Amino acid sequence: MKIVIIGAGQVGGTLAENLVREENEITLIDTNSEILRELQDKMDLQVVVGHGSHPDVLIQAGIEDADLVIAVTSDDATNMIACQICYSLFHTTTKIARIRSAKILKYQEELFQNKNIPVDHVIAPEQLVTRDIARLIDYPGALQVLEFAKGKVSLVAVKAYYGGLLVGHALSTLKEHIPNIDTRVAAIYRNGKPIRPLGTTIIEADDEVFFIAASIHIRTVMNELQKLEQPYKRIMIAGGGNIGAGLARILEKNHEVKLIERSPKRAEYLAEELNDTLVFTGDSSDQELLLEEHIDHFDVFIAVTNDDEANIMSSLLAKRLGVRKAMVLIQRSAYIDLVHGSDIDIAVSPQHATISALLTHVRKGNIDNVYSLRGGAAEAIEIAAQGDENSSKVVGRTIQQIKLPPGVSIGAIVRNEEVIIAHSNTKILTNDHVIIFLVNKRYISDVESLFQLDALSFF
Repeated sequence: MKIVIIGAGQVGGTLAENLVREENEITLIDTNSEILRELQDKMDLQVVVGHGSHPDVLIQAGIEDADLVIAVTSDDATNMIACQICYSLFHTTTKIARIRSAKILKYQEELFQNKNIPVDHVIAPEQLVTRDIARLIDYPGALQVLEFAKGKVSLVAVKAYYGGLLVGHALSTLKEHIPNIDTRVAAIYRNGKPIRPLGTTIIEADDEVFFIAASIHIRTVMNELQKLEQPYKRIMIAGGGNIGAGLARILEKNHEVKLIERSPKRAEYLAEELNDTLVFTGDSSDQELLLEEHIDHFDVFIAVTNDDEANIMSSLLAKRLGVRKAMVLIQRSAYIDLVHGSDIDIAVSPQHATISALLTHVRKGNIDNVYSLRGGAAEAIEIAAQGDENSSKVVGRTIQQIKLPPGVSIGAIVRNEEVIIAHSNTKILTNDHVIIFLVNKRYISDVESLFQLDALSFF
């Protein structure tokens, strides 16, 4: 596929790296020649220095025969104008734009149509991150919560703790503990490395376990892997930007929420906008302030300012002062590795959330959801099975009959409204939505090939 990416920032650069690995023809546009040179030295791609909303620059990038344009600069207006020009002048088939402004997103259904602003898919990082953090609040103890098939199925990552009912026992005993609920362990990471989950695999303390189940059963399965944590009630949010304000708006309905905002003007605005959130002005890394607000009485401290260092330091301080859980928003991928294993419980990356959403629209075949995991090394996807036994390599076959690539496992199937946890004798039917876990995402093209129809069957 020939793809033009406008914007070589963290999102554009990471996306280019993902897509180059999958043998796409990538051209990257940016005004910063130094960043482009660095990326070109690392990857097999073309670069063009210039403004991505200028027609001549787009022509130089090969937009005239491109299959897809992805505009992910830091400026919403540039992204929208670039898509408009690609549609009006070059008839580009698919146009994706990153839009960050809540004031624009408020009108996205009316705005983003071919007769107005021709954007086929909108990626809103702040909304994605807000959704992800809200899910983690709903499932205390979860490290990640990923939803498939319109929320019917969830893939959840938890850490197995000493005292958990399954620690020290084989996976085959999971059915004995919860005989009325079907679930499957999709992957286990031990000391940062994946191990293949078999019935004889014994779960050890500190294992990171990814399991899949119908969403209504998630809490029950989590209780088998770790001591069930009490629901979060009191939450402190550091940062009153789009993410902080969005989180407060969601959480204040069922939680006691306090929000710290450094800017007095912004704090005053939020105090008027939010209904049941207590907003106050201050520095979230001020020890005196956190002590005055009794941080040790709070269940969760969530740092979501636009400053990675401030988020990390305030979260470490909150943990030292006694908060139960600390979640931190981190933009730089290198910092995520640094906080791993520290007192910070969960690091949330807007880049990973954005890349996942973009890959959903870029991948071949009938892919409905893509989630990038473990720093981009692993992946979970939802893909629809099409065709019949003659035209498809998967339809009409049981899972044990399908030759899956190494480290690839089918976790569940959604058939109409029914959730079916996958076992070796489970048969895939036409229109099934199949949830797949890839320990190594380099095999994604092999998975896509499995689900593509055999063209010869039509002749």
